[in-house]
Amino acid sequence: MSTTGEDLEREKHVRFLRRCVNLLPSEYTQQDNNHLTLLYFVVGALDLLGELDCVTRPAGTADTPEHREKMRETIVDYVYRLQILPTVDGNTQNCGFVGSPAQYEIHPQFHQCKYVISNVAMTYVALCLLVLLRDDFSRINVPAILKGLRALQQPDGSFSAVCVPGGGECDVRFVYCACVISHFLNDWSGIDKEKAINFIISTQTYDGAFGQRPHQESHGGSTYCALASLALLGELHRIPRMDDLVAWLVDRQLSGFQGRANKPPDTCYSWWVGASLTLLGKYNLIDFSAVEGFNLSCQASIGGFSKVPDVFPDVLHTYYSLCGLSLGGRAGLKPLDCMLGLTKDAASHLPRR
Repeated sequence: MSTTGEDLEREKHVRFLRRCVNLLPSEYTQQDNNHLTLLYFVVGALDLLGELDCVTRPAGTADTPEHREKMRETIVDYVYRLQILPTVDGNTQNCGFVGSPAQYEIHPQFHQCKYVISNVAMTYVALCLLVLLRDDFSRINVPAILKGLRALQQPDGSFSAVCVPGGGECDVRFVYCACVISHFLNDWSGIDKEKAINFIISTQTYDGAFGQRPHQESHGGSTYCALASLALLGELHRIPRMDDLVAWLVDRQLSGFQGRANKPPDTCYSWWVGASLTLLGKYNLIDFSAVEGFNLSCQASIGGFSKVPDVFPDVLHTYYSLCGLSLGGRAGLKPLDCMLGLTKDAASHLPRR
């Protein structure tokens, strides 16, 4: 029961998420290149609610274990369809996953086309989805993905999202993706760890938190990526000015959490900031009842959560709102592995290599 007088509308959220498994609203069309990420939010949210079976429950057919397994295999096959393999001449720098089957239109030999470039963030969410769906990773080309990671790391230790001349966007978000991928595959040979650690520490700002790159503004999302990366690397103890960092994170709470100073609260930061405090063992310093009340006030009548009250819900804020509630121990939600962005239950099924 909520301490705020509001209940978690579980059934509405499950219906909302199950609808999104089968058909996304037209507003998501512009996000088609991020289709895997949208699927991750939906599947991850259902797992948090303990309703993962809803993902594999077929619509319009008999609900049997056989049909559910077939549906699970269909989704797993869909993820693997988006894996980029080495080209015919052995080039591996573009290997990983892409975010959408729309790119199949580019070339008939899609999986081995030198003009099709994987994205490290899509590789991260692809592996998350496979873990959530209890896949054994047997079809992952691990050596190619690791070589692809090496091609993405920049001289300053950062990672770019895609392998293009000049590196494109290179920041701590993609360092985090590379760290989780390495953890999932139980192989860190794709990362120069010391360079990555030095880059992460270089993004710390005057106030103790972290920006996406050196000399950029502190942000809740980039702070989480920095801390989770260092936790995966076993190097959280190397963070300078820990007291300033904790103070900055605690100061982000208004009712819910804001992502930056002088911004309104937003439900997704109940995860980014809340998980950062959890990684540091400092979640007890915030008022969870206020976070809970803000998140629950952002529930939509059709199910799902929005970023602020009284606007349309979306799958990103639904997932991260539930994550934020889970961090505070909300009943009926599975506990989370804050380094990976998955439930501890899902993480316990990680294939061992």
